[in-house]
Amino acid sequence: MGEGQRHVDVRLPEGSWWDWEVITWDAGEFRLAAGYDLTYHHGLELVFGDPVFVSCPAMFHDPDFRVPTEEERARISRQLGEDPPVLVAFDADAGGREPVPCVIAAERFEIVPGTVLRYWRDDAAPGQRFAPWVRPPA
Repeated sequence: MGEGQRHVDVRLPEGSWWDWEVITWDAGEFRLAAGYDLTYHHGLELVFGDPVFVSCPAMFHDPDFRVPTEEERARISRQLGEDPPVLVAFDADAGGREPVPCVIAAERFEIVPGTVLRYWRDDAAPGQRFAPWVRPPA
């Protein structure tokens, strides 16, 4: 791995992290949500601060996190003109015949556990987190 670049050894907390989807993607943040069924809530988020390269499907299942290949590292460094501080790689089931290789490069990385509701509840506990699109009824 190049100087300044670090592969992140992603260790997920105990839980059923089968379903995954992108919930935020802008210049400042790329955020993946995970759970066993994303209909009403999710229980885990992977947050990539200041993403500089993202290659993954919008929705996928059962990712297998791994060390980036030499080819992936070299390609990302060549495209960016430098080694990114964070590089995460995984293979995921996106519904095809073969797993999809995915790579994300960013400035920062954080694993955020905790239930995030995907619908409005008036009786939510203080401090309860809601998905970015959830708003109180008008």
